[in-house]
Amino acid sequence: MDDWVIWLILAVALGVAELFTLTTALGLLGGAALFASLAALVGLPVPLQLIVFAGSLAAGIVVVRPIARRHLRPPPPGQRFGVQALVGKTAYVTSEVTGRDGRIKLGGEEWSARAYDETLVIPAGAAVDVIEIEGATALVYPRE
Repeated sequence: MDDWVIWLILAVALGVAELFTLTTALGLLGGAALFASLAALVGLPVPLQLIVFAGSLAAGIVVVRPIARRHLRPPPPGQRFGVQALVGKTAYVTSEVTGRDGRIKLGGEEWSARAYDETLVIPAGAAVDVIEIEGATALVYPRE
């Protein structure tokens, strides 16, 4: 069996194992084996194939691993994303907001809104602060 076929089988096996473990390590080894397979296909002798394998593995560790670790790390505590990131933002009333309904312009989009204090009536054009998001409705309070 040719060297490049052995390297290719090793690369595929490591790639499949990476799919099950999701650790990045086996993926880097599989990628290095793929480069070694290409080196064998070109006709390089086995010692140079091993050097290509080691070099591409080292390059993968230096370049790919920090990127993968950055994406696997959870966001810092206190950092909000999604609709929760809109809490505390300023919005503008487009249709009178009461304790039951209304419309606001928030982050370039129109949202349904209710007054945080149900006794308030906030007129169109007023600036409000978003206190909370409940589903697709923003609970707002007039800005002072």
